[in-house]
Amino acid sequence: MRRPPARRPAGDDAVARQIRAAYRRLRRHNGPLGWWPGETPFEIAAGAILTQNTAWTNVEKAIAALQQAGLLSAAGIRSAPPGRLAALIRPAGYFRQKTRKLKCFVRFLDERYAGSLRRMAAAPTDRLRQELLNVWGVGPETADSILLYACGHPVFVVDAYTQRVTSRHAWIHARATYDQLQDLFVRCCPKDTDLYNDYHAQLVWVGKHHCRTTPRCEDCPLLPLLPPEQRARICGPGP
Repeated sequence: MRRPPARRPAGDDAVARQIRAAYRRLRRHNGPLGWWPGETPFEIAAGAILTQNTAWTNVEKAIAALQQAGLLSAAGIRSAPPGRLAALIRPAGYFRQKTRKLKCFVRFLDERYAGSLRRMAAAPTDRLRQELLNVWGVGPETADSILLYACGHPVFVVDAYTQRVTSRHAWIHARATYDQLQDLFVRCCPKDTDLYNDYHAQLVWVGKHHCRTTPRCEDCPLLPLLPPEQRARICGPGP
């Protein structure tokens, strides 16, 4: 006997409407943000590794150094002595660890996909995600950034800004895991690579400019979506 579909939690539809409305508001305010910066898929994948635990301005310096040295490719990373590679990416921080991470990623690319990122991108999403997670130094956010931005797979990327915005708007509980946050957006938004790309960029923008550790709610495009009790708690009492 076929089981009836599970009931959706109370309020789930309201949260989905809020999440879709938030994107529309941010898009109207900012237009398309065109993230991720990078001239080639490999540059994007390398950037996803280098941006771990550092600001993007530092990653840009490391990327520029690799470009100037002619090493911003699988062949370049493969051939570069670890000491030279570490010196070039030093601005990105944790440069010894990230040297090993880049080397491990290229080794995976060589062993599994004959060094071709194009071949890697053609792999099924679920399988490729698990393979990337098995590479030393690649966690969920890095794997999903590579999948979405370098490979064009419809995978929603979650970061600290996503967690902050969603919890403050009471779309999900504050201790939600990466997978729970990702599932929230996948359930509430159409499965579309361009949409996932831009929505993540919009959340990064609002996290940097308004939903900071100390929030700056004034003039935030998402302020009208804050529940009254959340607005009082986060933004303080009104005039």
